[in-house]
Amino acid sequence: MSRVTDPVYRRRALEFVADALLCAAAFALAFILRFLDEGGNIPERYETMLVGSIAFVAIGKALVLDLLGMHQQWWRYFRLPDLWPLVRSLAIASVLLLLVYVLAKPYPDSLPRSVLILDFILSCALLGGARLARRTLAERPSRQARDGRARELLVVGAGSGGQMVVRELKLNPNLGAQAIGFLDDDPRKRGMRTEGLKVLGTTDEIGPICDRLAPDEVVIAIPSAPGVLRAKVVAECRDRDIQVRTLPTVFELLRGGVQLTRQLREVQVEDVLGRDPVVMELERVGAYLEDKRVMVTGAGGSIGSELCRQIARVRPRLLMMLDHAEDNLFEIDREMTGRWHFTRVESVLADCKEGDRMLEVMQRFKPEVVFHAAAYKHVPLMEANPLEALRNNAIATQVTAKTAAATGTQRFVLVSTDKAVNPRTVMGATKAMAEWIVEAAGQRTPRTKFTIVRFGNVLASSGSVVPIFRSQIEHGGPVTVTHPEMTRYFMTIPESVQLVIQAGDLGGASGEVFVLEMGEPVRIIDLARNMIRLAGYEPDADIAIEIVGVRPGEKIHEELLNRDERPRPTTAERIVRAVRAAPLDPEWVEETVQRLESLVAAGDEAGLAEHVVELTGAEGSARRTLA
Repeated sequence: MSRVTDPVYRRRALEFVADALLCAAAFALAFILRFLDEGGNIPERYETMLVGSIAFVAIGKALVLDLLGMHQQWWRYFRLPDLWPLVRSLAIASVLLLLVYVLAKPYPDSLPRSVLILDFILSCALLGGARLARRTLAERPSRQARDGRARELLVVGAGSGGQMVVRELKLNPNLGAQAIGFLDDDPRKRGMRTEGLKVLGTTDEIGPICDRLAPDEVVIAIPSAPGVLRAKVVAECRDRDIQVRTLPTVFELLRGGVQLTRQLREVQVEDVLGRDPVVMELERVGAYLEDKRVMVTGAGGSIGSELCRQIARVRPRLLMMLDHAEDNLFEIDREMTGRWHFTRVESVLADCKEGDRMLEVMQRFKPEVVFHAAAYKHVPLMEANPLEALRNNAIATQVTAKTAAATGTQRFVLVSTDKAVNPRTVMGATKAMAEWIVEAAGQRTPRTKFTIVRFGNVLASSGSVVPIFRSQIEHGGPVTVTHPEMTRYFMTIPESVQLVIQAGDLGGASGEVFVLEMGEPVRIIDLARNMIRLAGYEPDADIAIEIVGVRPGEKIHEELLNRDERPRPTTAERIVRAVRAAPLDPEWVEETVQRLESLVAAGDEAGLAEHVVELTGAEGSARRTLA
């Protein structure tokens, strides 16, 4: 493409010409104002100076502005903060102009100082004003808005998020939408105007305001808005058949570049759970992973894949993603290298149960930090396949922990679950065994710091009830709930993973258990109703909710601490230390794992079930601790 047809070149050329003409006007006007008190008649000698030098001044100033990068700024997006670089560039141009007149002396008379000052002031006003006028023109209401055909949006939040939404709508009239006002709970903002729009009231008044204005859509423009606020807005708008969308959450904003007009999304169930989101600086809490060799097992799973995404952000020397599921590993590998352009990654197809393969992998890559997230999570499936549950959740943990210690790993972090607390299911019992194995390894191998991180359900994970409910709603119901009073702890995947990463660096003894504070438990039946309403249906009327009864071993209320554990605070918010009254006996753990391995090798499911019941009962609890 030639420079003549290049749109960027044409734009810069037009801006150069416009600046030259404006500088010429400022220079001429400075002379006129200087001699205004003399009837506006410019003395002949100064008139000669003006006529003879106006072209030189105009072109010279435009050249200085171009050299200082002022024509790389698109006038359409000019903002007040951009005014200072323009003023600075014009000041440099004025100083150069003065030097030319002082050193070269092109005219017998020197340039009046008042003309130089007036020229500088007028240049700033004309050039800055022209740029702001161009932006104002670009942000004028679109023809659709003037004709009343644009969608009208009410914006919740008059802070930076809300202002960005309004500016994006102005800069993109092709979207066919315009903001008509703000809602904000800050009493100081009531009645104020920002971005040309008025703050109409608080979110408590959203109902009457929507009745009066009848917006086509409400946008929640507060990325860190608590779930209670989102739920209130959604409820009021749903009653009036008004669509609600929201800005990405803080975690979504951090995970990738966001163009607001494209990333406004429907309100999701995690937005209205009524719990405050976890916010922290990942670069600070995950700094210990920078320039380290980090391995994530179960890297293709919901927790493992999010661990990979967030660890990549803190710039490890090498990220090893290990999984035995080919499709899952392929997807996270393609995402890391294709979407995030993170190339310091190795994808390893391996099974944590296979000791020889794990030793081969760890000797080759020598990970300094291991996050062990590989696990089977579906409770009914594990009840039907107890041998595989034990192999994958307990025995594979022992293989991975022992291999990591033998190859010099500095930190080993086990991702555990609240179902390991006072377990009543095979899955819970095998995860409890995994915790005991890692705790015992911490006592046996002081060179490696072993840590256990325990938390409840994560939304949208492969073992969560949320995707099950979503599928049932899509098929017209019914949505099945096991018990009307059943509750569970919930947290989003990105939040839980950030806390897992932070817990991996907390001080203390090796083998300690850290528990994430999950907030208040959520009733599953309330979660089901919320999801049905967010899908645009009415519970029990459009989509039925069916109580199917508690499954064997299932608890009505999950716990985060065992009977013999007490919570102790840590230096990190929302992470507590689970302190046991008596330390675990590592010899007992070793003997127990050997017995279980022999039962697995014999395929004795009945013997295994009996042994698991014994282990998780009160008698087992007493025997597994040191006197």
